[in-house]
Amino acid sequence: MTALTTALATADWRQRVFGLYSAVRDRAVSESPEAAHALWRVGRDELFRDHPASALREDARASFAGLAIAPYDPAFRFEAVLNDDGAGEVMDVGTGTDGVVPFRRLGTLLLPGLGQLALWRLASYGGGLFLPLRDGTAGRAGGTYGGGRYVLDTVKGAHLGEGRAAGSLVVDLNFAYNPSCAYDEEWACPLPGPDNRLVDDVPVGELYREY
Repeated sequence: MTALTTALATADWRQRVFGLYSAVRDRAVSESPEAAHALWRVGRDELFRDHPASALREDARASFAGLAIAPYDPAFRFEAVLNDDGAGEVMDVGTGTDGVVPFRRLGTLLLPGLGQLALWRLASYGGGLFLPLRDGTAGRAGGTYGGGRYVLDTVKGAHLGEGRAAGSLVVDLNFAYNPSCAYDEEWACPLPGPDNRLVDDVPVGELYREY
């Protein structure tokens, strides 16, 4: 695959992800979050199986039967209001392929019964909200990816929308997904820091499986 072909495939992948999340937000309003989750699951399986920019290796796609995603549990859906705790903090993440990726903290989201997570803004070209997550299931057999997962990454299209209250975001952990480096170590992925780690288990969203 040439550099141009790779770049075009990546651009198309992002366009399709933006379209998928747009449909997910619409489905959550017109039907239910559970129906939106089912749509998200089917859409991601199709992308990972068929798209040339899939993070799965070529040999893994041949036997791919779908991502390991837990059944939807409404107890892990929140409409969280952002407070200014920690706002302005800097997180510069060094990566092997993309250099230093800068983030600035927008504040803190409280998830009742679970704890709190820092919400970040990508402080470079493209901007966008970034909400990574690492929980008690990380690295356990049958659990989630040891490095953690992403819930929101709006520069790449992963956005679940605003909540009903002013200044709130939909933080639905059923939509937590693995970063690309979970499938192939050639990818560079910013991972959750100490302010994005929960002690309790979050047994929903995408689980970890070797493909």
